[in-house]
Amino acid sequence: MPRELLVTRPFEITLSPYDEPPLKAGEVRTEAVLSALSHGTEVSLYRGTAPFHERAFDPELRLFRPAETAQSYPTRLGYEWVGRVTEVASDVTGFAVGDPVHLPLPHRETHTFAAAEMAAIGVEPLVDLEPERAALLQSTGIALQAVHDARVKVGDVVVIFGLGALGLLAVQLARLAGAAVVVAVDPLAARRSLAEKTGATLTLDPTAEDVGLRLREWGGADVAVEFSGVYAALHEAIRSVRVAGLVVAAGFYQGGGAALRLGEEWHHNRVTMRSSQRGWGNPHRDAPAWDRARLRRTSVRLLVTGALDVSAFVTHRFPFARAADAYALVDGHPEEVLKVVLEYS
Repeated sequence: MPRELLVTRPFEITLSPYDEPPLKAGEVRTEAVLSALSHGTEVSLYRGTAPFHERAFDPELRLFRPAETAQSYPTRLGYEWVGRVTEVASDVTGFAVGDPVHLPLPHRETHTFAAAEMAAIGVEPLVDLEPERAALLQSTGIALQAVHDARVKVGDVVVIFGLGALGLLAVQLARLAGAAVVVAVDPLAARRSLAEKTGATLTLDPTAEDVGLRLREWGGADVAVEFSGVYAALHEAIRSVRVAGLVVAAGFYQGGGAALRLGEEWHHNRVTMRSSQRGWGNPHRDAPAWDRARLRRTSVRLLVTGALDVSAFVTHRFPFARAADAYALVDGHPEEVLKVVLEYS
């Protein structure tokens, strides 16, 4: 029987068998090649710190509310899954056996999906995109939407906080959008070095200097994008922008924000703060001109053409059977990894 990855309690990964039902009309079945871990959302679910474990999100009211029905274990993880088509229903067009595909679905050995539903969000066979690059497709879309939310203009000074895969993609996307100066901020020297190689004008270590002061001495950035999900970094992003500047909060923030002192620069400099979140039914701010399908098609093109340099992003590879070791590494030694993938035999 095929297996899927489940978090059964905080810090515990299980590979659980599941049944493969017969293929229905309109469906496509796929077999995994590899899948990539998210070092933000997935790690918070792995640790048990995500808000879903204590509160339930009401999709109609768009509110988190205390509820006994808040998400409990087991929990599935993952949204960067790459595989090949193994079976296609007779009424399906657009997919054929052997086609490589990327699906925004959890880590497991197979997936069966409704072709029409996936086509509606831009899923189609991938051409000229090797699996490890394809495993960055959803991440590219997230970073692209954050840069869209930042409204980067030709000539802008942009500062990116958090140089994981999303931040490093955003450095390059800001350049492509016309930014004249891109400042990249991260405490890890290896990530700052990679940012310099992929388009950053300047990199700063927030543990070694006052980033907000450095940027304000230049007059402040036009826009800051924060990916780390750390409240202290979000506060520093607010300190870094000019009067009436824009801060895009693109990280997954946990718990209370004691380090976020809104009575200081945010209040006195009339800074705009904007959330960037493409999931949970949120439309693009330029919908309907931009939707999930267009973001995906654009992301594919950027990766296929080499407009984005992701050659050094994958730092660790684990067989699916050792998924628990992969999560333990990302959780315990984040400074050693950039992007981790699971390989399926």
